[in-house]
Amino acid sequence: MSLTNAFETSTLQYLFTTGSVTRPTAWYLGLFTSDPTETGSAGTEVSGGGYARKAVTFTVSGNLATNSGAIEWDAATSSFGTITHIAVLDAASGGNMIASNALTTSKAIATDDIIRVPAGDLDITLD
Repeated sequence: MSLTNAFETSTLQYLFTTGSVTRPTAWYLGLFTSDPTETGSAGTEVSGGGYARKAVTFTVSGNLATNSGAIEWDAATSSFGTITHIAVLDAASGGNMIASNALTTSKAIATDDIIRVPAGDLDITLD
């Protein structure tokens, strides 16, 4: 996953200045049908069909953060379209995008489909 430009700046400010940086206190996973880009303001997040962002928690070891529990969306009540990207955000709605990434394989979500990310399958690394 790539950090958004805003969170790259916050990370550098935290590490290399004495300025105050507000850190997120909650994390949510969002699904997108187009690339949200590093600006965090592009892309199209799924809406309708019973969609809602899902809370996610992470464990960190070394330079790797990974989801500590499974993340599962409710069954789609109508098509979500084709999911191409996922993103970590700091609010259940609105808020700020922290990081995003393209899926290895896009996935069309039809009515009654359930999306699940098993524990340990969402990895964020800093190199």
